[in-house]
Amino acid sequence: MSERHLLITVEETHRVARSLAADLRAGDVIALTGTLGAGKTHFSQGLVAGLGSEAAVTSPTFGIVHEYPDGRLPVCHFDFYRLEGDEELLELGWDDYLDRDGVVIVEWADRFPSFLPSHTQWWQLQHDEESGGRVLERLS
Repeated sequence: MSERHLLITVEETHRVARSLAADLRAGDVIALTGTLGAGKTHFSQGLVAGLGSEAAVTSPTFGIVHEYPDGRLPVCHFDFYRLEGDEELLELGWDDYLDRDGVVIVEWADRFPSFLPSHTQWWQLQHDEESGGRVLERLS
């Protein structure tokens, strides 16, 4: 199931993510990991656009979740970076979001991996020193 992409520009990140969005179905969960600045939000922008949303996708770091209902499938875009603990995630209604007929995207998903369903697609973005770009790799 290994899939790997070298992404030099933001536009390449958007293009690859838009392409991957074509195969997404209701109930899919996309978990994104990587260091600060690795491109998780750019990848999320491409996924949301690939699902047909016209929304200006921004990082939900401070709001924790942004919703984009206008595409082929509604999207709930989470950022777990600032969550302090399990209780905070549950108070947000995490389980309810997972039960919706849409796609859930989670940046910093590795902070609470036990809360993600077994069918989650795990993707990692890393800086690539040699090219100056990023490497996107599917982990599961």
